[in-house]
Amino acid sequence: MTPEQIATLPYRPCVGVMLANAEGEVFVGQRIDWPEPAWQMPQGGVDPGEDPRAAALRELEEETGVTPDLVRIEAETAGWIPYDLPAEIVPKRWGGRYRGQEQKWFLMRFLGGDNQVRIETADPEFSCWKWSDPGDLLANIVAFKREVYAQVLDELGARI
Repeated sequence: MTPEQIATLPYRPCVGVMLANAEGEVFVGQRIDWPEPAWQMPQGGVDPGEDPRAAALRELEEETGVTPDLVRIEAETAGWIPYDLPAEIVPKRWGGRYRGQEQKWFLMRFLGGDNQVRIETADPEFSCWKWSDPGDLLANIVAFKREVYAQVLDELGARI
């Protein structure tokens, strides 16, 4: 795909979850499908007609096993935050239909115990997980998502 072709593609609607514990740390998982260390917060696509809050709760459960009764939604980004995939990845993700994602982020407070986090899901996204200091997030994620995470931290970070 040429850069010109990629530029005409739409963004995939997506949600992200900043799951914070009582100590002010944030859940991050090591992506199972990435060759280098790539920690990220839970995120995933919004189904057609699905409410973004419902999508965020669904994605959180699908990726971490954390059920809606174990969280409290405390905040969300005012708008949608887009990011572009690197050009070499575009044809390999989502059938080459999207240039990247446009994300709505939710800050959720985890009300459960660590034993209630179960990344061994039906379709696992993460090989391992940990609670991270919010200040360490930007240094440990893939470069093309760094600007999104910076915006999420700017908007929601003070509430962690």
